Amino acid sequence: MAQNQTSPATKRISTYLMMIVLIVIALSIVSLILAANAYLIGDGLTAGFLAIIGLIAMTMSIFTLYQSRRQAVQMKIEIPKVMTTIECKKCGTKTVREYQRGDYVYKELDACPKCPDTKQIITAIYKEVKEKEKTYNV
Repeated sequence: MAQNQTSPATKRISTYLMMIVLIVIALSIVSLILAANAYLIGDGLTAGFLAIIGLIAMTMSIFTLYQSRRQAVQMKIEIPKVMTTIECKKCGTKTVREYQRGDYVYKELDACPKCPDTKQIITAIYKEVKEKEKTYNV
């Protein structure tokens, strides 16, 4: 079982967000082209408005793309370690190992190394929880 891997889906930007950003970029390019065309015709007021609209839309879409990419890189999902506790019924010896497929609580396993006539059983299955580092703002 692979441990501590990040999901590949977390490093990608949402498809819908990417489509919206690309559409807004395309519309801002069209607005800038129309602004240039209006300026060549001699309509300076319309050209100014279209240029401002195009530049604002272009800036906002690039900023949104940058922020969503940065956020996707920061978001990491780690797969937690799942551990199995094995205990001997007779002598009480406990061992902890990584979870293996097919493990379940009260499953009988091989004989105990200390007392070979007694079988070991699985007493607990749990995930290891790492405590996050506490940060204090001063």
